[in-house]
Amino acid sequence: MEVRIEEKWKEVLEDEFKKPYFGMLTDFVRKEYQYHGPIYPPAALIFNAFDLCPFDQAKVVMIGQDPYHGDGQANGLCFSVNPDVQIPPSLRNIYKEIENDLGTKPPSNGDLSHWAKQGVLMLNATLTVRAHQAGSHQNKGWEEFTDAAIQALATERENLVFILWGSYAQRKGAFINRKKHLVLTSPHPSPLSAHRGFFGNNHFSKTNDYLIKHGKAPIEW
Repeated sequence: MEVRIEEKWKEVLEDEFKKPYFGMLTDFVRKEYQYHGPIYPPAALIFNAFDLCPFDQAKVVMIGQDPYHGDGQANGLCFSVNPDVQIPPSLRNIYKEIENDLGTKPPSNGDLSHWAKQGVLMLNATLTVRAHQAGSHQNKGWEEFTDAAIQALATERENLVFILWGSYAQRKGAFINRKKHLVLTSPHPSPLSAHRGFFGNNHFSKTNDYLIKHGKAPIEW
């Protein structure tokens, strides 16, 4: 079975593509797009996080949970939306924290592809979802696949920054070696939890300080 994904990621995740769960996941996803649409993101953007941030170029890993399920929102990057879509509340809070932390004006839209192109892997645990049905593609195999991607980065690369907001992301990244990588944790930026410690976490400056310390270019947030 041919999976269209950035070449180095394809090589790194080759074993996953051969496992039975991935075959079942592929069948499920194909049928969903065919019979139960609309499904988000568009099929061509399912692996957008990997395509925009090749394995060898990743410097920062952000872990989300589910793609946005509203019309036209999801573009394959966690927290990101298409440029013409209203900025969602969690991302609005992320932008507020960037401004407070770095003193820089945030972008005018919610498209975060410019982060991805600088080496920020913005990975949802589940890569597809039915329109207006949050969590509808959970527990179908995506979580195993994205665990393998995170494991590969944590094992094969060094001095990455893992940004884990909220309990779900923190559980997913619990195995990461804190001596080999910088792991930043805080409450989730959603309006329900941002005031419990997301605001003031200074994760953007901490990320850049760590990257500079290890001879890497900082991210232009």
